[in-house]
Amino acid sequence: MENPDLIDPALLLLAYRGGVFPMADSRDDPEIFWVEPKRRGILPLDGFRVSHSLARSLRRETFTVTCNAAFDLVLDACAAPRRAEAEDGGETWISARIAASYRELHRLGHAHSIECWIDGALVGGLYGVGFERVFCGESMFSRVPDASKVALAWLVAALRIGGAELLDCQFITTHLASLGAIEIPQKRYLAMLREAMRPKEPGLPVQSGFSGVTGAGAGVASALGVPLALPDAFDTLLGAAKSAGFSSSPGKFIAQSLTQTS
Repeated sequence: MENPDLIDPALLLLAYRGGVFPMADSRDDPEIFWVEPKRRGILPLDGFRVSHSLARSLRRETFTVTCNAAFDLVLDACAAPRRAEAEDGGETWISARIAASYRELHRLGHAHSIECWIDGALVGGLYGVGFERVFCGESMFSRVPDASKVALAWLVAALRIGGAELLDCQFITTHLASLGAIEIPQKRYLAMLREAMRPKEPGLPVQSGFSGVTGAGAGVASALGVPLALPDAFDTLLGAAKSAGFSSSPGKFIAQSLTQTS
């Protein structure tokens, strides 16, 4: 039996493909409203900004990073009340209804998370919705310095290696701007969205932000003319790090790769 409290997954995906997303006024608000910003925040995949401190955190393997290992925990952490001095005023837009809807979207394979761990404790991460060559980042959290930044660095690296073209941040913030995010008119965003969702003929290679990437995942993407879903792109990223001699320290591989193009 369908849960009447959930946003229908097909409707939710249709909204994202049309450049619209849901929000709520508070954690306990049973209602949702659909948002189409006049100006949109995006993070160009070739423009991610790696600071010296972030590169150091990546190279030192400060965090163990995973994909889809704890989606519910990441969602709960993102939905928790923020500090009063947070940019959003401390309130969360992730209502119980919205959270339940994204859990269902994750169960269906359309919503994904990146997690950062220290000694088995979840200390940061992010989640979002992926389709075609698009990833819409929904929210991130950090309990220790650099945790959310490292999660985002791994996300960017995985999206690039998987053939993605558009990383949607929805709204620009000072934190995201420091990492290379920019703000564009919604009209331009919609044009980029349509381009990233365009059909591609089988056999044509999917563009990858990492040169010389080989392996089963990259081969499937090339043969079918489709990008890799985030979990597959994440695995391909680990495989590329191993092939490059960084099997025990993929963070060094990511730092090196992102620094070369940032």
